[in-house]
Amino acid sequence: MEAMAQPIPRTADEVFNDFKGRRTGLIKALTTDVQKFYQLCDPEKENLCLYGLPNEGWEVNLPVEEVPPELPEPALGINFARDGMQEKDWLSLVAVHSDSWLLSVAFYFGARFGFGKSERKRLFQMINDLPTVFEVVSGAVKNPKDQSEVLNNSTKSKSSGKMSRPSESVPKGLKMTPPPNDEEDSGEEEDDEQGTALCGACGDNYATDEFWICCDICERWFHGKCVKITPAKAEHIKQYKCPTCSTKRARLQV
Repeated sequence: MEAMAQPIPRTADEVFNDFKGRRTGLIKALTTDVQKFYQLCDPEKENLCLYGLPNEGWEVNLPVEEVPPELPEPALGINFARDGMQEKDWLSLVAVHSDSWLLSVAFYFGARFGFGKSERKRLFQMINDLPTVFEVVSGAVKNPKDQSEVLNNSTKSKSSGKMSRPSESVPKGLKMTPPPNDEEDSGEEEDDEQGTALCGACGDNYATDEFWICCDICERWFHGKCVKITPAKAEHIKQYKCPTCSTKRARLQV
């Protein structure tokens, strides 16, 4: 296949670039090129798969014949469901399976080239900073116009020791500066030094390679993953209230 002609990614950054290229191709197929994609998925044809290519292209093709395949294969037979569902629902279904395939390919490269815990964590943190194909196709989030900014910001955050953050400006009142680092601030005596370095949800310490967000009400810090907030979602939040403060407000209104 065309995808196999590309250089094989061997590092976390190379695997992320491969993931990003394939993801871009899949999003094109399901959004800007959707009419062409729809026509290619003829239910009268054999089992077809949607492939995202590392060069940001895409193709609808039969699965490879070799068993086992060199790479994980996408969902088989996406064309059979085309006329049995509303187009929007069908595209969303293909998008969900595409997200699963992207992750499986990235994990395959990581396992093949012996990524350690830190490399896997960094790779999937970079991946998690991007909206999923499903989120873009369903309209839940907008696809970043320049996805390279996500990679650049993520790479800079790792080298500088600061958390990754959205490429766009942060809305006024939303706090996403990382909590104080115990080692860096060891010379400063602050009453809340220990409290601000712990996640208000899981209690774990602050880590430089994780996305954090601060509640504007109680001013506690949280892992984005613990409160289900991604950098992309945070861009659209004017004032963030953690689950506890949201619950308290709801009770007061009752």
